[in-house]
Formats: sequence, structure tokens, C-alpha cells
Amino acid sequence: MVPSLVNRAYVMDPAPGHSMLRALAAGGSRVLLLDWGWPDEAARGFTLTDYIAGRLERALAAPALRPLGPLALAGYCMGGLLALAAALRRPERLRGLALLATPWDFHAGDGQARERALTLAALLPGIEPVLQATGTLPVDLIQTLFAGLDPWNIAAKFRAFASMDPAGERAHRFVVLEDWLNDGVPLAAPVAREALGGWYGRNEPAGLRWRVAGAVVDPAELAVPSFVAVPGADRIVPPASALALAARLPGARVLPVPAGHIGMAAGGRAEAVLWQPLREWLAGL
Repeated sequence: MVPSLVNRAYVMDPAPGHSMLRALAAGGSRVLLLDWGWPDEAARGFTLTDYIAGRLERALAAPALRPLGPLALAGYCMGGLLALAAALRRPERLRGLALLATPWDFHAGDGQARERALTLAALLPGIEPVLQATGTLPVDLIQTLFAGLDPWNIAAKFRAFASMDPAGERAHRFVVLEDWLNDGVPLAAPVAREALGGWYGRNEPAGLRWRVAGAVVDPAELAVPSFVAVPGADRIVPPASALALAARLPGARVLPVPAGHIGMAAGGRAEAVLWQPLREWLAGL
């Protein structure tokens, strides 16, 4: 399991009774979670190539994993793009690739999707002094960027929280996920420039201009079975963005998920709408 670089990995395992990882393990999979950790001094100079061709590929090639044979690789959100690039580079290590709420066409979606993406990219010159001073895009700035995608949702979700039974399961799950959302990770400055300028601004993935270690990342070249989960209520990765990726993958199994970006991974209905179908797909590889 490959999470995003900007959030803590434990969204895949937020609570013992409500965990994607534990649900997959209960279905017979041996589940390993890649935790990117906090960018130390060395990692602050990392590019996406360093993370993909470096840390992720070294994880796939770890001697301890060799006896397991080919692996199934699953990426969530930004982690899906990292997993896709690694799968194209090291298909011999894999038997399948699952992409969960993974963006591809950053300008696809409703009429305002391209405008929102270009607005995020246009902020890059203004935050460049922060990137240079700290070597990262700080957590507070990342939170502000995400909040700007749907500012009214913040008030709406807390109004919904106010109506919940404080001792109930829904309220407990809400607090767990809010704690996770506010426990973010800074993004290495070179990666922030690639993501904001290259992905959101120039839409390099969809234009087949995104390169890792010099090679174009083209989903059409994937040589293993793929599974694409597309959350229908996602405001961070619009469905059209993820569907553009599914359309370019050869023979992808596409699962429409009636949930939002976080709800699909850790919401109250996550087991029925995502975990179980993903478990069945893994069992069939």
C-alpha cells in the first residue's frame, strides 16, 4: 500500500475496528504499508524520481519480500501516481496494480476544474520564498491549498458533526479522521514544484509529458492487471480525472465508488463500497 506524500500513512489503518489494511489482511492478503515518514534534511531535496526510482523501488526489491514472489501494488491519491510510475518501471515485481482515487487529467471535470488547477499552479511563485527558506511546502500551506478546493465543505462537515451522538461510532470516526487530516506532512520543495507546476499547471500526466528518471509515464504501457476505484463525490480528485486514467490503462477493472475522497478509504461505508471489491479483485489475481 502506497499512500500520499502529504498525509500520514495511517489513514489506511486509523482504528482497529475500521481499517482497510486489516480488512484486506482478513481476506487472506499479507499487507505491507509504505510509510514515507517526515522529510528529513536529505529528503527535502528529493524529486518525484527520487521517491519513485529510489525509495519505492528499493522497497519493492527488498530481500525480505523476494520469497513472496510478485506483489500487488496499491496506491491512494498521490500515492497512486507514484505506484503507477513504479509499476511501469518494475513490472517483473508485480502481479497487479490498484489505483484508488488517483488523479491523471488535472484539467478534467466540471467547467471549473481547469480553472481551479491553474489557480493552484499560479500560487507557486508566491510560495517560492517559503520553499527556498524551509526546503518544503509546510503543512499549514498544504492544508490551505486543499481547503481552497472546497471551502464551504469545512463548515458543512462540522455542522454535520454537531448533529451526531458524541458517544456514537460516527462521531468517533469523524474525530479520528479529523485528527489524521490535521496531522499532515510537509512536501519536499522540488516535489511541490513538480506537483503544482507540472501536474496542476501544465497537466503533464494527461499530456504524456510527466517523466520519471527520464522516461514518460504512460499508463497504456502497463503490463499487469489493474483496478481503478473512482469515488463519485470526490472534490480533491474529480471523477473525470480518475476516469481519464482508467481509460488509458489496458483492460482496467473500473469500480465507481459512491463516496468521497476520504470516505472511500476510511468512511462508514468504505468496507462495502471499496474494501470488499478490492479484496475480491486481489483474490482473483
